[in-house]
Amino acid sequence: MEPPEVTLENCDAVYDYYRDHRQNLVKAKAAYWLLGRRFKPRVGFAAGARKGLRDFISAGRPLIISINHLSERDPYTVSAAAWRSPLRPVIGHTRVLAKHEVFADPKLRSTLDMMGGMPVFRSKDHESSSVNAASERLIDTCAVVMARGDSIALFPEGTCNTVDHTRVLDLGGGIGHIACRARELGADPVLVSLGLSYGPRPDPAAELSKADVLSASFYFGMPVGELPAQPADITSMARDELQAALDGAVAGY
Repeated sequence: MEPPEVTLENCDAVYDYYRDHRQNLVKAKAAYWLLGRRFKPRVGFAAGARKGLRDFISAGRPLIISINHLSERDPYTVSAAAWRSPLRPVIGHTRVLAKHEVFADPKLRSTLDMMGGMPVFRSKDHESSSVNAASERLIDTCAVVMARGDSIALFPEGTCNTVDHTRVLDLGGGIGHIACRARELGADPVLVSLGLSYGPRPDPAAELSKADVLSASFYFGMPVGELPAQPADITSMARDELQAALDGAVAGY
């Protein structure tokens, strides 16, 4: 199937495509390996988190990987951290949610598709009720791929935090709805919280320097395999768990 144009008006075709799209495993693992060698972030773990994550992955449980968002450079450092962590086995089997604008460039889109990218149409970018329908299609698509065994990685804050890099912003409700809808299809998702810090920065809105990017520190919270029943409760738990993971990343400096 030819990749469709990523526009809001075309969202049905877009999510039909990404529902069935499969990554090239060899190319995906090679790309993550290269990023792991280039950036070499520090990766820490809460007590028991490394083993817990490995156990859940070995059991075939799909993951919802929740990461705080600080910069447009985050996807590169996150990919490097994934390669240098117990997440390595799910590389090539993880869909990474990203704002739809980055899919506009054909060359970049090819890379995003290879890395597991899936477009998100954000309400902040569209003044249309159509974005609600697109959000429902995204949630359905994520649920389907999780029921098939793939994992989902996302920045649930929905935007870069330019206010306070030590505090998680309010989360959108998508993460809770994805988990619940995946369960309706028979999946048993695990919440994985990954805190990211580039160290103390006087101006959170300032562009990252090369030294900042190379100094990335990540911290895995203890994965949660028993999630609440309601989407709002899952979202609330996700924020608390992500804040705890971010505290761990910040403490790494």
